[in-house]
Parts: sequence; C-alpha cells; structure tokens
Amino acid sequence: MYREHSTVINAPASVVWRLTTDVANWPSFMPTVQRVTLLQPGELRVGSSARVKQPGQTAAVWTVTRLSPTTEFTWETRRMGLRMIGRHLLAPDGDRTRNTVSIAVTGRGAGLFAAFFGGLIARAIQQENEAFQKAASRISAS
Repeated sequence: MYREHSTVINAPASVVWRLTTDVANWPSFMPTVQRVTLLQPGELRVGSSARVKQPGQTAAVWTVTRLSPTTEFTWETRRMGLRMIGRHLLAPDGDRTRNTVSIAVTGRGAGLFAAFFGGLIARAIQQENEAFQKAASRISAS
C-alpha cells in the first residue's frame, strides 16, 4: 500500500524543515499525533528513534532511515508483521515549499491492511500536511 499527499506551503523550506524534524513538538500542532518521546538526545539523525502515540493506536517506535537536510526525512516502524515507512519530502519553490507526506506499508498483510485502513491513512496524511501548513504560516507571519 502506498498513500501520498502533497501541498504547497506558503513558507520557506527552512521553516517547514524545522517543523518536520522537530517531531517532539508535533503533538502541539498536529491532530494525528498525541505524544512523541525521543529515545536519543539531540537532533534527528539516521538511527534516531522516537516512540509515537497516535489516536486509536498503541505507541510505536519509529526509527530514522534517511535524512537529507532540508529535503528528506524518512523513518519506519514494524507493526503486526508489516513494515511502515513514513516519508517527508520538501522541495523549495522560492518563498514557498512543496511538502509531500507519504506512507508505504509492505509485508504479507499489506493488501488487507490497505483495504481496511487505506482511506483512514490517506485522510491522516492530508491532515498532517494541513497542520504543517498552518504551523508554518503562523511562524512566517511572526
């Protein structure tokens, strides 16, 4: 299963990148995240992990697998025999940023998972992009 949502945010990539990689702060502006606990101190880097609690789910540990400063942040978790890969891609466009959020789910039950939860996940990543847009707008306006 693969779901993706892309939007243009009226803020420079540096602002969107700061919001994207400050995962500990996500619960303050993102309705799809209730709690994030960083498992290593300092800035995110490949190998960093965080325990993420989302509404209606048990907490999951997500581990950073790719990090290209200002352009890409990818992390993944394993649940119920599935591998879930969350990706954030930023593409600067002058004073604006194209922000693409995606999730890929692989594994033996991925098709069944998509049938039951694909629509819910599509809505969740759209909500996340909308939350990034609102938070970035507030920062850029101040």
